[in-house]
Amino acid sequence: MSRLAVALMGAALLVYLAVAVWLAVMFFAVGTPVSIGMGIALIVLAPLGGWALVREMVFGLQADRLGRTLDAEGGMPEAETELTPSGRLRPEDADPMIARYTAEAESARGDWRARYRLGVVQDAAGRRKDARASIREAIRLSRG
Repeated sequence: MSRLAVALMGAALLVYLAVAVWLAVMFFAVGTPVSIGMGIALIVLAPLGGWALVREMVFGLQADRLGRTLDAEGGMPEAETELTPSGRLRPEDADPMIARYTAEAESARGDWRARYRLGVVQDAAGRRKDARASIREAIRLSRG
C-alpha cells in the first residue's frame, strides 16, 4: 500500500510541476513586472517544492525498508511500559528508555540497527526531530 501511495504522490508531483511551468509561461506572456515576478517565483519555488517532496519520499521508502528488515529479524524495540492512548511513551518512561537506547547506539557506532531502534524509541516519545536524525543516520550506516 505505501508503494502505491508513493507512486500516486510521484504522479501528482509531475502534474504539479507541469501546471506550475505552464502557469509561469502564461505569467511571462502577460509581460507586466508583477506577472514576470510571479512567473519567476513559480519557476524557482515549484522545483524546490518538488525536490523537498522527492527527498521526503525517498527517506520514507528507505526508513520503511530498514524497519521491515529489523522487524523481520525480531530487532524492533518493544514497549516496556503502558503507552498513552495515542501510542506514545509516557513522559516519565521515555527518558530512561531513550538513555538506554542512546547508550546502545553509542556503543555500537557502526550498527544501523542500534541507531534505528533509537529513532523508533525517540519517535514513540514524541521527539520527531531527533528520531528523524537517528533514522537518517541508520540509513547512512546501512549503505556502508
